[in-house]
Amino acid sequence: MAYKFIDNYREKGARKKLVKVLQEERKIEDKDVLAAIGNVPRHFFFDETFWKQAYKDIAFPIGEGQTISQPYTVAYQTQLLHISKGDKVLEIGTGSGYQTCILLELGAVVYSIERQEKLYERAKMVLPYMGYQPHLFCGDGSKGIPEHAPYDKILVTAGAPFVPEIMLKQLKIGGTMVIPVGNEDSQKMVTVIRVSDTEFERIELDTFRFVPLVGDQAW
Repeated sequence: MAYKFIDNYREKGARKKLVKVLQEERKIEDKDVLAAIGNVPRHFFFDETFWKQAYKDIAFPIGEGQTISQPYTVAYQTQLLHISKGDKVLEIGTGSGYQTCILLELGAVVYSIERQEKLYERAKMVLPYMGYQPHLFCGDGSKGIPEHAPYDKILVTAGAPFVPEIMLKQLKIGGTMVIPVGNEDSQKMVTVIRVSDTEFERIELDTFRFVPLVGDQAW
């Protein structure tokens, strides 16, 4: 499959406007996260027909019952992770690959898993075309990727009924997990910090609505 994506002054200008909205209206404060959003061409994840939707602060369907997350949601979750260059990050739910690219822009080493094979295959082609080199896997994300654990950070991009213990075991001591937890209609964003082998600090934040996490450790 050949890709002929174009990223010129029109698209770059639209990204600048989106970053301004996230900073001034949505109160995203992390300059590195805002810079990453300004760098990643979100329209590459859209059919050309829907170009104008790419830089609106909205989620959008990408097929297989999934969506590309709202830019605010991406920025909010990423900001909570406090990514440092070289952090080993597990992403549950590759989806379009947009969030993956934001993590890579911040200097993370990303291990990302997607359950839907069509989405996985598309991300596997598109992201290298864009110059990004994550470690991509196809499988049950609710179990994490234990063979590459432990991780400095874990990001879950689907709503879960609870925090899967199998994922907590894959988090380094001192590491952070960000996961939406709740029912299928709404979830609270939860930050979990691993304090020791057996201790975890849990912080509940704002309410969001994600597509549901699917797998053996989920609904």
